[in-house]
Amino acid sequence: MEKILCKAKNMLRTDTINPVIENKSLSPKKQTISFNNPVYIVSSMSVVGQKEGKGPLKDYFDIVYLDDKLKEKTFEKAETIMLKKSIDGAIKKSGLEFTELDCMIGGDLLNQITSSQYVAREYSVPFLGVYSACSTMTESLILGSILIDGGYFNNVVCSTCSHFATAERQFRYPLEYGCQRPPYAQWTVTGAGSMVLSSKDNGDNIKIKQATLGKVIDFGTSDLNNMGAAMAPAACDTLVALFTETNTRPEDYDFIITGDLGKLGSDILRELIREKGFNLGKNYHDCGCLIFDITQKCYQGGSGAGCSATVVGSFILDKLKKGEIKNVAYLATGALMSSQSCYQGETIPCISHAVIIERC
Repeated sequence: MEKILCKAKNMLRTDTINPVIENKSLSPKKQTISFNNPVYIVSSMSVVGQKEGKGPLKDYFDIVYLDDKLKEKTFEKAETIMLKKSIDGAIKKSGLEFTELDCMIGGDLLNQITSSQYVAREYSVPFLGVYSACSTMTESLILGSILIDGGYFNNVVCSTCSHFATAERQFRYPLEYGCQRPPYAQWTVTGAGSMVLSSKDNGDNIKIKQATLGKVIDFGTSDLNNMGAAMAPAACDTLVALFTETNTRPEDYDFIITGDLGKLGSDILRELIREKGFNLGKNYHDCGCLIFDITQKCYQGGSGAGCSATVVGSFILDKLKKGEIKNVAYLATGALMSSQSCYQGETIPCISHAVIIERC
């Protein structure tokens, strides 16, 4: 086991970066934006499957389904239902009427963001479909915050989802195949998360203060099972940009939480960012490590777009509401490969977007 994990870490030490990707002739661009007008998170809804409902955060999720198929014929239909349930629940908890909703933003992991498109047809609301793999939630929150900060809209719902069975079928092997998973693999979370952003506060005083847009980073990883190693450099790049451009350090945040690097990816991130002069202490956590425990045999932890969306939308927001923490740097991380690119010998480009959430 140790030899395999060490090999996975050492993949990042090889000179495999494409020189076209690492174009040093380009001048650095500012990645962080601050919102001048308040953008409040007024509600959230987290819906998860049976395995997630047995994990350490089981008491924080709004709905736990015991049947991952939800009595539907396919897992894909079940994923769509879970996403709609989370959107409906978030809107209801916000106290808004459906007619007050100005826009929906969201995506998922399936080809052509199928689940999100099929759910959007149920609402007579403008829809922006986005794809950023497992970093879809933070991308959605950033776009929603920009629309509200600019005065274009007042109420925006952001959402995403994933499902273990649908992700395995599309990116790896169908469950029926019974393929053995390597020890550095992660377990795609079956879950859907939604948050309602508004220009008006609901009394919780939780707002999105800033956002750091990520760049596409490719360190040459090509193993579809090794998502943590692939995404860690992107998380490092965005974190360094955040710290540098806001003149902050890790200790300035009560919580720094990445989307789903898992145990291996989190260890790699700590090593990479230490080389940049920053030390991630006890206030750094990863959603993939929080959502499952070691007894559930999920290898390196959770992954998937629904991973950070459900953890942040439940556990983290609950801590903010109670005043246990006051500011959070939330970085969802995404591997931007397609279901065919890696089989054609391509490496995995990755990205990480960050949002700073504060309790006023």
